[in-house]
Amino acid sequence: MHLAYPAVLSALLFCTGLYGVLARRNAILVLMSVELMLNAVNLNLVAFDVWLSKTAEETLHSGQALTLFTIAIAAAEIGIGLAIVLAVHRNRGTSDIDRLRDTAERHDTDGPDHDAVTAGETEKAEATA
Repeated sequence: MHLAYPAVLSALLFCTGLYGVLARRNAILVLMSVELMLNAVNLNLVAFDVWLSKTAEETLHSGQALTLFTIAIAAAEIGIGLAIVLAVHRNRGTSDIDRLRDTAERHDTDGPDHDAVTAGETEKAEATA
């Protein structure tokens, strides 16, 4: 098999994952798109490892070893990522990335300094009443 076939497939998978990361608003779909990108990289690593092992006398299979390492890291990443998304969904009620960013920006304006100012204004209002 030629090297071009898995390389083209890997490029298509990576571009599909990149589109998913840039265009999706749901955090779970973004994580799935990141996994698709990692699988494209794994396919590239294995394809180039097989291609290089045909030309080299010693076959170390370093591409396949890196692929196993990448799969292990991706599994840990998706586990932690899903745990964070579920915790945020329980607290905020949504996993929409744009809404989460908007609510985070609104909470920044309601910081501790803002609470102190409103408490001071409340005391002034009570004193004048």
